[in-house]
Amino acid sequence: MSSVIASTPFSVLDRSRTREGHPPAEALRDTVRLAREVERLGFHRFWVSEHHGVPGVAGSAPTVLAAAVASATRSIRVGTGGVMLPNHQPLVVAEQFGVLESLFPGRIDMGLGRSVGFTGGVRKALGRDKDDADDFAVQLDELLDWFRGTSPTGAHARPSEGLSVPPFVLAMGEGADIAARAGLPMVIGDLRNRDKMRRGIDHYRDRFRPSPWAPEPYVVISGTIAVAATPEAARRLLVPEAWSMAYSRTHGTFPPLPPAEHVEQLPMADKEFGFYEAGLTGQLAGTEEQVAHELETVLKETAADEVLVTTSTYDREALLDSYRRLASLMA
Repeated sequence: MSSVIASTPFSVLDRSRTREGHPPAEALRDTVRLAREVERLGFHRFWVSEHHGVPGVAGSAPTVLAAAVASATRSIRVGTGGVMLPNHQPLVVAEQFGVLESLFPGRIDMGLGRSVGFTGGVRKALGRDKDDADDFAVQLDELLDWFRGTSPTGAHARPSEGLSVPPFVLAMGEGADIAARAGLPMVIGDLRNRDKMRRGIDHYRDRFRPSPWAPEPYVVISGTIAVAATPEAARRLLVPEAWSMAYSRTHGTFPPLPPAEHVEQLPMADKEFGFYEAGLTGQLAGTEEQVAHELETVLKETAADEVLVTTSTYDREALLDSYRRLASLMA
């Protein structure tokens, strides 16, 4: 057993991926079931995500889903990875997390991202534009003001004011710099590009300013980790998501996950196949021994405080088995 792995908290982000032949509602119920299982396995947090108008993702209302997860579990921390702040008014986000924290005290996390809608149609429906992501730092400060009771509007967020809901910044693009200047914990991915990840972490730590939310830097590294009895079985766990990502990059829409055996029979144009192969490369996938070695290396390289596992696949039983095997490394 690796001491560095055993001393590191491991958490889970489930994006409620829809699957071919299964209704979107099932994906949401699968997320709640998975939360109960990973709580039993000893994972630290369970987060859900926000996507709008995406055929392959059912999780469009993360605070609503987080409430369902928190209701179905007892002790695991529950949060979002993340609420996309440019899509919302900060007051409403503060109120939602204030309600969650009031109902499930001491268990709620507020993971925040700066992305806007996936397509022009979604952005129009939300009343947002791509450039709204540039206002993320201002929106973030406004959101925290509601919890501090220092909004310049003179209004007060109820029941949020005075509550302590840990905020995290998803470090996409400028996210690392924003997290550092705000003095907030940072979530950074992905594990396939270690050099880029390390640069982002170094940038964050170098520029971090202590705050009431975090007296020192806190780094959560995120990415896909697949563990199975054989390297081949672990690789097959990656196949549905790798193809779905490749399809989205070549066709402009993010589809439900197909079974691995279906993907392996699909014809792919050269460009799509290149994206697909890239999606299978560099992930932390293999047997327990192989993954433990890779995890120990990346934890020593990054000195990360926590690992957020974001694996998605068609076979939910194989996914749960992967989490069981990963949990055995944490013991």
